[in-house]
Amino acid sequence: MSKNIAIIATHGFEETELKSPKQHLEQQGWKVDIISPESGTIKAWTDKNWGPEYRVDKTFDEASSEEYDALVVPGGVINPDKLRTHESALKFLKEFFDQKKPVGAICHGPQILIDANLVKGREMTSVKNIRQDLINAGANWHDEEVVVDQGLVTSRTPKDLPAFNEKLVEEIKEGKHKDPVPDDPSFKV
Repeated sequence: MSKNIAIIATHGFEETELKSPKQHLEQQGWKVDIISPESGTIKAWTDKNWGPEYRVDKTFDEASSEEYDALVVPGGVINPDKLRTHESALKFLKEFFDQKKPVGAICHGPQILIDANLVKGREMTSVKNIRQDLINAGANWHDEEVVVDQGLVTSRTPKDLPAFNEKLVEEIKEGKHKDPVPDDPSFKV
């Protein structure tokens, strides 16, 4: 079954955290678009320096969450910090949660989820540098290679990409997630 996946990024994204999931998702036969605040190209961060440029497929103004089955947020110190200042990025991200679609965020990527008020009560992981930020925003943080919570897939660092990519594919294949119900044993208030 064909799927359309959005990756949101801007200048300063960690190259491996965009490239690896993108390639893995495309190997499933799925279409993957890079969505950014700006058109043209965005520059990666690779090995503590600026890396190659990647072509932007659509800007937030051109993209609609309705046309995508899932969303991926790569990290890098710069990428999520810049994205969380763009209302269009926050709105786009929130729409995936509202529509119960799978979302993956790795390393520093979950920072944008904090600004979108999407982490309270969630089981999550991230790079340790933002652990306290997630806890302060109400997340239940775990030091594990991948954590899944109702379609939200999070991982710590590029070394966790194999587990992140596999869980992301699994969640995308499952599709939209239902709201937990009070008599469901996994339901948490």
